[in-house]
Amino acid sequence: MTNVGLIDRAARLAIGIALICYAIPLGFAQSGWNWVGWIGVVPLLTAVFGICPAYSLFGINSCATRPSA
Repeated sequence: MTNVGLIDRAARLAIGIALICYAIPLGFAQSGWNWVGWIGVVPLLTAVFGICPAYSLFGINSCATRPSA
């Protein structure tokens, strides 16, 4: 059961890619904090699978509800 909507998925995908690019230093200065960018794997995976464990824990659902026929 997915609980991450389309706009939420797009935002998570963009944030995840940006953080991973920071970890790999593509265009960013090398610093001792580049490892923090690997946190981008979490939003990337939640965007791909459409399931956010934190949303499930708090009962949040950003998916659009479809009207019943």
